[in-house]
Amino acid sequence: MTHPFLDLAPLGADRFAAIEDRVARLLSTEQDVVIMQGEALLPLEGAIRATAGPGTTALNVITGPYGQTFGDWLRDCGATVVDLAVPFHTAVTAEQIRQAFTEHPEIDFVSLVHAEAATGNTNPVAEIGEVVRAHGALFYLDAVASIGAEPVLPDAWGVDLCVIGAQKAMGGPAGVSAVSVSERAWARMAANPKAPRRSYLSLLDWKERWIDGGRKALLHAPAQLEMLALEACVERIEGVGLDAVMARHASAAAATRAGAVALGGGLEPYVYEAGDAAPVATTLRVPSGAVASEVVARALEADPAVPVAAGGGALAKEMIRVNHYGADATRGAVRASLAALGVALAERGLTVDVEGALRAVEGAWR
Repeated sequence: MTHPFLDLAPLGADRFAAIEDRVARLLSTEQDVVIMQGEALLPLEGAIRATAGPGTTALNVITGPYGQTFGDWLRDCGATVVDLAVPFHTAVTAEQIRQAFTEHPEIDFVSLVHAEAATGNTNPVAEIGEVVRAHGALFYLDAVASIGAEPVLPDAWGVDLCVIGAQKAMGGPAGVSAVSVSERAWARMAANPKAPRRSYLSLLDWKERWIDGGRKALLHAPAQLEMLALEACVERIEGVGLDAVMARHASAAAATRAGAVALGGGLEPYVYEAGDAAPVATTLRVPSGAVASEVVARALEADPAVPVAAGGGALAKEMIRVNHYGADATRGAVRASLAALGVALAERGLTVDVEGALRAVEGAWR
């Protein structure tokens, strides 16, 4: 018996390279783009281990849990790490980056998460990039959550290593990811004796055996289904237009924020300023006495299809996350999420205005 997902012709090097080219166009980059055969943690870790070592002094910006992970990797590589942690309800500023450089002029590497889906904030990468470029440090960016939801422009922003994944705002597969690599970053890797080689983590293997060889022979058998899904995902974005996809996410974020405020019941935006809030997901603080994970559990009982979740770890007590990305960046998903949260809060004896919340959604949608 044949099966359309299994009985496929092999994915050749030409098709693989063509998909890379489409991802590069999505990023408006002239840098090399490498599609890696795994979830985005693969290039995120691989890029740090390739470029950081005992001689590195890294400024690691922490605006959520991934920033904490990057600091752990950098220390494991032997780098000296300067952590710049800001409250999760806000964003880091370019001035804070500039001040860190003043206090630690030896910094030669900066790691930053663009949008933290886990905490609902987004950082002003364009402004930060100007400061990093003026200082001369290598700039590493996690744009996994932001790509497709807001502009991601590694060339214009001076980003040397920009990692993306398709599973959030792009509405694509989780099993493949990509990283754009500047010439400066390649040079840093080549000079790093601790950079992974002959390893699944190795970016240098991809450069020497794939890019420098004219992209004629793949390093190993590609993840065929995931690559085809990535191709279909990018094709869908191209068909609609990236600007339209980003506008849909911006509308979903604005509508969720406005609707949550109108809903009442003590629910508040977790990220204080709307300008610091990510378009990929909206985080909400539950009222005093409520436990976020319990509110979410009841909301999911009311409507199992809504894209709501409790915060991770300690945030499970105080934070609710509405994941309005990809296929859920719609009026319907936002309305249903707020209605389900309204049911959960009302059952706790809190006063809510579901109809008012739904009106606010319509008023905020653009």
